[in-house]
Amino acid sequence: MILPEEFRSAGSLPELAIDLDVLASNVRALAGLCRTRGISLTGVVKGADGLPPVARAMVAGGCEHVASSRIGQLRALREAGIGSPLLLVRVPAPGELSEVARWADRSLHSDLSVLRALDREADRAGRRHGVVLMLDLGDLREGWFDVAELVEAAVRTERDLSALELLGIGTNLGCYGSILPTPENLGRLAGAASRIEDRIGRSLEVVSGGATSSIPLLLSGTLPPGINNLRVGEGLLTARDLPHFYKVEVPGIRPDVVTLRAEVIEVRTKPSHPVGEIFIDAFGERPAYEDRGSRRRALLAAGKQDFGKHESLVPLEAGVEVIGSSSDHLICDVEDLARPLSAGDVLEFGLFYPALLFAAQSRYVRKTFRGGGQD
Repeated sequence: MILPEEFRSAGSLPELAIDLDVLASNVRALAGLCRTRGISLTGVVKGADGLPPVARAMVAGGCEHVASSRIGQLRALREAGIGSPLLLVRVPAPGELSEVARWADRSLHSDLSVLRALDREADRAGRRHGVVLMLDLGDLREGWFDVAELVEAAVRTERDLSALELLGIGTNLGCYGSILPTPENLGRLAGAASRIEDRIGRSLEVVSGGATSSIPLLLSGTLPPGINNLRVGEGLLTARDLPHFYKVEVPGIRPDVVTLRAEVIEVRTKPSHPVGEIFIDAFGERPAYEDRGSRRRALLAAGKQDFGKHESLVPLEAGVEVIGSSSDHLICDVEDLARPLSAGDVLEFGLFYPALLFAAQSRYVRKTFRGGGQD
């Protein structure tokens, strides 16, 4: 299936090709592992711009909830017929609470005044809205930093806000402060959940222990008891962070869900070091260049506005090396490529998560799907 014309670039390339069968297989592998530990899996689709076929593949594979950080994406998913509970994973802004109450089934929170305002909006909409309160364990993004304050906010939500359902608590690690999930810091989350349960007299449905970065603890059996949910996007969509950064392989997970295809527009032998006085590039940066003598280089019709950081691209053909990019151009060293290359040829790249985040949202990148009944 190809997206409608208004979502396409003017040409057929660059193209983001998404294999829905591989994605569903990845979800099945991780969801099965989670089930053996009593953990539910939330599939985060924001990295794929909330595309409905991606959400359907996640649900088909076994994700119990679908999540995004953008309420517009959740609305599109609901209008596309996605029936699974939809979670807003960015703490909502006060100005969007009416939309949150309408289109999301549950959301993350870190401010009691916002919870009170959402309670009014949910009551006005005639809906009961589920909330997960966030605890900051040191990554210094969203969440109460003091456990006692979190507990009191949970009690107030449970007792005073009748249009809200206190589903549980959660945390985020690694996305801002680069803090590694450990048995110790996630143990604090589990301990906070126990304190809340003692105060409200019931069990919490959700104790969400983070994202892809918590999977190594799941694999090693050191995820603290009481953690019963993970919110995963990268580990399903690009699946490169764990083997590359954490040196961990998840059985059954493949990194070939998404492929970026770009067209060659020039092939020429040139010096490998710029000639003249080096100052700054178009982004105000001063890159370092290695002088390797004259090398064969390919220029491709895709750039930073299509994929963000060229460092997040992985050439899928031996002999291709990504060496730089500008807004609209990708530069590759192809000196060691075995086959001849000329303008009009296509090179393919795997993606780390930052590149997917840009490519999926770029209106200049065509999105195509295979598998999942989309062919």
